[in-house]
Amino acid sequence: MLLTHQNLTIRNATAADAPTLAAWWNDGAVMAHAGFPLGLGTTPEKIAADISTDRDDTRRRLILELSDTPIGEMSYRNLGNGTAEIGIKICDAAKQEKGLGRKYLSMLISSLFCDCNYQRIFLDTKLKNTRAQHVYESLGFRKIRILENSWTDQLGIPQSAVEYELFPDAFLSFID
Repeated sequence: MLLTHQNLTIRNATAADAPTLAAWWNDGAVMAHAGFPLGLGTTPEKIAADISTDRDDTRRRLILELSDTPIGEMSYRNLGNGTAEIGIKICDAAKQEKGLGRKYLSMLISSLFCDCNYQRIFLDTKLKNTRAQHVYESLGFRKIRILENSWTDQLGIPQSAVEYELFPDAFLSFID
């Protein structure tokens, strides 16, 4: 996948991105929102091996670039029956809360619906992550359910999640 809009790029992650991904994924400040306040404790070698198994029809890890500089990551996974599950993380704290996530999501979702023929996009987030929920809802996502205390983070703290879905006719893009 290679998507561009103005100075924004979404591209397939490669083995060359593994050190950057490892730095982000091992940083507890970056990963706390996902339930890993101590980071993932992974290696570039493990990440490179995982990326080597990515395929367009099963799962794809993606790099977000702003003016050719990596600032975050996305992924999509084929759940079957025309459904893709997506995730996004703006890892550069200085680039957060600037409206970039909404634009990157618009680019990916448009491609998944139009180019890949998915009919439903699924995602979830921590219930406390109201900023992300606002972004998802502005794109047309609809809450499916709230899962109270459905998982425990690295520190043993119970966490709740909210699940969302989006269909093509409800999608509101934020790219021109």
